[in-house]
Amino acid sequence: MPLVYEMTYKIKQFFIEVGELSHFAGRFFKEVLKPPYEFKELLRQCYQIGVRSLLLVAITGFIIGLVLTLQSRPTLLQFGAVSWMPNMVGISIVREIGPVITALICAGRIASGIGAELGSMRVTEQIDAMEVSGTNPFKYLVVTRIVATTLMLPLLVIFGDLIALYGSALVENLKGDVSFLLYFNTVFDALTFGDLIPATIKSFLFGFVIGLVGCFKGYFSSKGTAGVGIAANTAVVMASLLLFIVDFIAVFVTDIFYEL
Repeated sequence: MPLVYEMTYKIKQFFIEVGELSHFAGRFFKEVLKPPYEFKELLRQCYQIGVRSLLLVAITGFIIGLVLTLQSRPTLLQFGAVSWMPNMVGISIVREIGPVITALICAGRIASGIGAELGSMRVTEQIDAMEVSGTNPFKYLVVTRIVATTLMLPLLVIFGDLIALYGSALVENLKGDVSFLLYFNTVFDALTFGDLIPATIKSFLFGFVIGLVGCFKGYFSSKGTAGVGIAANTAVVMASLLLFIVDFIAVFVTDIFYEL
């Protein structure tokens, strides 16, 4: 019986958290269009989230391009289809691998960072002090961070995709004597707007999810300093899980449009 009670309690808590997250998202959409607009803080967050993630995204993208090409090459050689390597790698990276891997990397770095930062401000009562002084902490802290992640993630995905393609082209250049110009021309000839538009829209959604979850966990952090660590950890877990759910829905919807 205690097991049943525990499962019931966890299921109840899950639905409560989903409801609170939905309410938090609704409050964001209500506040985002209302003046005053915190442009200075938004630019600062864009720099923190976008520019400071470039190195991590570049290293990850480069290794993905190298590994994907090295792993796929022997199989394509067996079937005499190694000339299809740029097409296969390009479409795989642009459609799925690039956006998902970049989003997961950013979920680990950005969602945990936002959760820890806002959690620290909550437990040290800085957010309460902002409310008392007449500043809207939700608009200044939450709206700017969610907008910044939503805008920066597509740019990071494009940057990561290009680095991954460069890594793949490097392998083909060294092993297959394929020039960089020929490789990139083949990749861009294979890509269509049907590959680029869904991936870009998906990247905006990924950025929104990462910012939303990070802010939600940090803004309602409790239990003192221990709560800051819990907020950072749960932000990464929840953001990563939601990224896969959003990815599945996006791919499912895109597949329906492809069949029309």
